[in-house]
Amino acid sequence: MPAARVLIDGPSELVFDYAIPDGLPVVPGCRVRVPLRNKTSQGTVLDLVETPGDLGFALRPLHSLSDPDPLITPKLLEAGRWIADYYGCSIESVIRALLPEAVRTEDNSAKVRKTVILDKDPDPEVLAKITKRAPKQAAILAILAHSPDRKIALADLGEGASASVKSLVKQELVRLIEEEVRRDPEADGVEEILPDSPLPLNEEQEAALAVILELLQAPDGTPRQPILLHGVTGSGKTEVYLQAARRTLDLGKTVLVLVPEISLTPQTVRRFRSRFADIQDQVAVLHSNLSQGERFDEWHRIRKGKARIVIGARSAVFAPLPDLGLILVDEEHENSYKQDQIPRYHGRDVAVLRASLEGCPIILGSATPSLESYQNTLEGKYRLLRMLKRADGQSLPLIRVLDMRLESKKHKGGMAILSDRLRVALEQRVAKKEQSILFLNRRGFARSLQCPSCGHVCMCPHCSISLTYHREDERLMCHICGHQAVVPKKCPECRDPSIALQGFGTQKVEEVLAKVLPAAKIARIDADVMRKKNALRDLLNAFQARKIDVLVGTQMIAKGLHFPNVTLVGILNADIGLHVPDFRSGERTFQLMTQVAGRAGRGDLEGEVIVQTFTPHSPSIQFARHHDFDGFAEQELEFRRQFEFPPFAHCAMLTSRSTHERRAEFTLETLHRRLKEDCPPGISLGEPMPSPLVRSHGQFRFQLMLRSAKARPLTRHVQQVLQKTTLPEDVTVVFDMDAWSFT
Repeated sequence: MPAARVLIDGPSELVFDYAIPDGLPVVPGCRVRVPLRNKTSQGTVLDLVETPGDLGFALRPLHSLSDPDPLITPKLLEAGRWIADYYGCSIESVIRALLPEAVRTEDNSAKVRKTVILDKDPDPEVLAKITKRAPKQAAILAILAHSPDRKIALADLGEGASASVKSLVKQELVRLIEEEVRRDPEADGVEEILPDSPLPLNEEQEAALAVILELLQAPDGTPRQPILLHGVTGSGKTEVYLQAARRTLDLGKTVLVLVPEISLTPQTVRRFRSRFADIQDQVAVLHSNLSQGERFDEWHRIRKGKARIVIGARSAVFAPLPDLGLILVDEEHENSYKQDQIPRYHGRDVAVLRASLEGCPIILGSATPSLESYQNTLEGKYRLLRMLKRADGQSLPLIRVLDMRLESKKHKGGMAILSDRLRVALEQRVAKKEQSILFLNRRGFARSLQCPSCGHVCMCPHCSISLTYHREDERLMCHICGHQAVVPKKCPECRDPSIALQGFGTQKVEEVLAKVLPAAKIARIDADVMRKKNALRDLLNAFQARKIDVLVGTQMIAKGLHFPNVTLVGILNADIGLHVPDFRSGERTFQLMTQVAGRAGRGDLEGEVIVQTFTPHSPSIQFARHHDFDGFAEQELEFRRQFEFPPFAHCAMLTSRSTHERRAEFTLETLHRRLKEDCPPGISLGEPMPSPLVRSHGQFRFQLMLRSAKARPLTRHVQQVLQKTTLPEDVTVVFDMDAWSFT
């Protein structure tokens, strides 16, 4: 007899087989109530399995279905199995990604309210009698008669209205019903959504859209090659997305839009709601800043087909959209598409898989495509479309590179935050009522606190990293684990009172700007400021309304944002990230510089970008200066080919961590030795070594890099070794296929 294999809700990965009662339509992906010990629990059916006849005991039967329809579609379930096999994780962990906690938790349910409805006007004689003997009831009838749709929430009638409404219901003059109320993530937005119309396209946009429409209209079952849309900043990629989305909706299909950062979500949502003002209630949002109730409502709206456009970050790739017709992945190169917890999937790659399973087109858009996607176009796996001109006809901004080694000499060896040229440029923009953006990928006031006498640096006790000084909180903070400490008045080592701040972060820049530009309105965007819900959206709206002159921020403001009045962008330290031990550091620096520079000159006014750097001759900086993606890609791909790095091989990372340094190291050495035994051909093993960030969250970390031309043999070999190895209780081992971080 077939049995249902059920993943029980909860933190542990409990999986049990249950008998299926006759007549209960159980299929993989559905939610069920099951007996567990002496209580009833909820779970998800992973699969239907045949039970052996010699079990020796009877399986306990399922109680019932939690929902009449499966919450995970067969195609999403197939994608989940692919993720488990490719990334070497359990199917249980993938199911938890497919079904958010807000959907699985029994505590969550649709929000309902009692609504009073007036179906028809009462007889005049009846109304006259009510007015005389029950003025409160008459007032309620009058309110309903003048209300939109002739209905109103019971709570809006004020205290004491329940008795009057109950009496009106008895007289059959009104009806009282329960209505679902959507918890809208955008409901408290202050800005009004104004409808807009499609913009005229230039030749490059027309050509790109024509190719997309050809794929959209192809017969079902036709193979659809993924498209890499390489468009320079300001080339109008979003307009192509919008017009392609409109045609998809016209065909009766739905649209999935992925963005890399939550910071891009508000502006993207506003653009789509403006363009689709006629159906803006059919635009849903999914990202990690939603409350549990908001996520529950949005997810079920999507599943029931009430939302036809879904916009969200990485996890939105699992949105349960019916009739999916188009997937758009904006800024496809961004590393934030890579999940850093189990299951460690890459949102862009899963989106390509899902498009293949759903049989729909997928557009990967970027001004600086990832070398993996670009190489796929060279090999013919993807189709490359280019838009190399700005949509408004404006030229790309002029980028000036300033050598900060010379600037430091002017300041007698001290570190200059603003070069003279950048300071003057800022003053000119403020005087002309133009806006500026300053980018620094380091939050806080100062990078560290160091004693000039003995050299002691205040370090995090749990991580091998210095504590960053935050002036607003008057605290030292660790940006890895969140540890906080009081700022010492004297050096903890030698008791010297002259302990000093070293380096600078966004808080320090904000303070310096307030002194240099006293008349300017300055705002800062980083993880510290964005702790409150909607704080980011409110700040960006204020900047859009030109209430802010200078915006200082981290990479949250680096891409995707469109502000026509920004004519100056300053990159304060282009070297951050360039010299980290990661083969992608040059690529990331090139991408970040190009993306940040692209925020300038997006309107009628010309833009200027000033880059401050201590390594002005770096190829990444020079290629970005000339907006030369092809030149950078050619040089970088040749380097990757010679050393067998992605995209010419799959690169995985095996990491061991423990509070005991020697146990973490010994565990990885043991695994390395066992991996070498019977190692399949084509797999290259590195040597076990300490991670660049050797201690994090109180745990010591060691890592081993593995490379292979094919992913699955590598994943399976590692999984086989891990399954045969008994790990010490206090050691955790993590396998990350297609690793994106090596620190």
